Amino acid sequence: QVQLVESGGGLVQSGGSLRLSCVASGSIFSIHAMGWYRQAPGKQRELVAAITNGGRTNYADSVKGRFTISRDNTKNAVYLQMNSLKAEDTAVYYCNLVYRGWDNRSETSWGQGTQVTVSS
Repeated sequence: QVQLVESGGGLVQSGGSLRLSCVASGSIFSIHAMGWYRQAPGKQRELVAAITNGGRTNYADSVKGRFTISRDNTKNAVYLQMNSLKAEDTAVYYCNLVYRGWDNRSETSWGQGTQVTVSS
């Protein structure tokens, strides 16, 4: 059993900043990657940013230069610093974990989601 606890969402004005946090706990042998996805009303869930255990990052084109993903491997935590927020960033943001459990199986887990609302 793996749990992902997210925090940091909220309401912010256009141009403002927010920082999302996600901490993973439970039956995790090793982590391959952690990331953030988002889903706006009426749209499909999309990748925002991801970071591998080795520190390699990947960003959606729409957030490059504005968002920064980082990890704390000692805490099994991932963070998303969001700057220069726009109304189109409004969505539910989900933490994602790709890991290997103690049974040596590769698994994926999702957080419950945190709402980010950017007012224009």
